[in-house]
Amino acid sequence: MAGRVQDKVCVITGGARGLGLASAERLLQEGAKVLLTDLDATVGEQQRERLAALGFDVAFQRHDVTVAAEWEAALAFAQARWGRIDVLVNNAGVAWLGTVESLSFDLWRKTLGANLDGVFLGIQQVIPAMKASGGGSIINIASIEGLIGEAQLPAYNASKAAVRLLSKSSAIHCARTGTGIRVNAVCPGFAATEMVSNGLAQLGDDGAAAFAAATLARIPLGRFAEPVEIAHAVLFLASDEASYVTGADLVVDGGFTA
Repeated sequence: MAGRVQDKVCVITGGARGLGLASAERLLQEGAKVLLTDLDATVGEQQRERLAALGFDVAFQRHDVTVAAEWEAALAFAQARWGRIDVLVNNAGVAWLGTVESLSFDLWRKTLGANLDGVFLGIQQVIPAMKASGGGSIINIASIEGLIGEAQLPAYNASKAAVRLLSKSSAIHCARTGTGIRVNAVCPGFAATEMVSNGLAQLGDDGAAAFAAATLARIPLGRFAEPVEIAHAVLFLASDEASYVTGADLVVDGGFTA
């Protein structure tokens, strides 16, 4: 199964850490060429240097996914370097805790901006590039939080549910218009990432411990996912093995939503 995405050009947002970085590593291991984008230029460049030193064909560009012009620049960079774009992984995202009563409107807008507007811009702007090269795969990182509700995550819930339906709408459009582009959503459960640990930190030590214990009790497999376990799903959807998969939610949650 080596070389499952051999020579495919992949753009991954939020690629400096967490699920984005894990996905980049798996795609690179299977022969892809990868552009990492992230707001954190320091860590992004560090990861590019590390991966390049291992012999991978990888680049980095600072990128705010809420800004259309920065999408244009990132996609143009990938096309100028490699001549095409085959895979887009819309992974960048944010989360803040707060109930529907307590969450500020500013944080609501910031959450929807990064998690939803950024995905919309990415899909819209990458379609012409993929059409020009005969098709591609757009993979949007949603969440099981787009399938269930959590009292402390109203904006995140709303944004990830919207990403799922945006993915389906885009998949139908791309299929019906003969673009050769597949669009799918990956819905991870709780994973051992910096985003999860930062979220837990907002609860304080006692609150984090209680939340973690309660969450683990709801996961039949009894543990959080490792980032690479989510990255395996991204690799599948990026590969030609998923040639008949579009408009799907690929849930990877240890049985949480079962």
